[in-house]
Amino acid sequence: MRYVNLAGSRVPAIGQGTWYMGEDPGHRAAEVAALQQGIDLGLGLIDTAEMYAEGGAEQVVGQAIAGRRDQVFLVSKVYPHNASRRGVPAACERSLQRLGTDCIDLYLLHWRGQYPLDETVEAFERLIEQGKIRRWGVSNFDLDDLRELDNRACATNQVLYNPAERGIEFDLLPWSREQGLPTMAYCPLAQAGRLLGHPVLTQIAERHGATPAQVSLAWVTRNDGVIAIPKAVDPQHVRLNAAAADLVLAEEDLQAIEQAFPAPTRKQRLAMV
Repeated sequence: MRYVNLAGSRVPAIGQGTWYMGEDPGHRAAEVAALQQGIDLGLGLIDTAEMYAEGGAEQVVGQAIAGRRDQVFLVSKVYPHNASRRGVPAACERSLQRLGTDCIDLYLLHWRGQYPLDETVEAFERLIEQGKIRRWGVSNFDLDDLRELDNRACATNQVLYNPAERGIEFDLLPWSREQGLPTMAYCPLAQAGRLLGHPVLTQIAERHGATPAQVSLAWVTRNDGVIAIPKAVDPQHVRLNAAAADLVLAEEDLQAIEQAFPAPTRKQRLAMV
């Protein structure tokens, strides 16, 4: 298992995402079991948000971490329309209740909205003073947004990143590395896992006795300071995600991926889903 320093903690380079969890009560038991299995396998970082199933995913996480909160690095996110001086603490309190905890390790602004960044940051800092969160960060911020934020207290930027979506490599990712700002990669397998049938990833996977999903995760986390947060409910997928943390791609693998998914040669608009 590879690790990354995030918000003053040592966390696994591969964690667990929860987007689309909590939407169907009939899937609740399987979702809870998957998160618990992931914790058992060392995937102790869990990412969620008040947006996911309008709090339903946080409820799933709360059930999964009950009695084992100390084994988990917990990340959640606030809606932009709740990111005001008064809205942030109210939203955080609701998230804490759904998660069944008294403190969130890392609390993110989900994307930029109508409220000034200074106002949101002020609200985050008050939550730290009150012990409701330990650190704060942002999500879906491009380089100009981070420069405008200009705040060393920001602990991470969570953005879309996978072999087919490499726009951040042109300027955002290099700048973040220079600043010592870890990047959290959501949709590391692309939406609905649409990368998994790609012939290049399949060929690389066969050489390593792995799966295309594991190859994509190993590629996303190949450099220090990047954390991938794939979502998995199937027990086998959870096991494979955990094992991907030990997969090291060879130079020929990286070159093949580069040819299939070329790195950007100019500035691109930040991709979001």
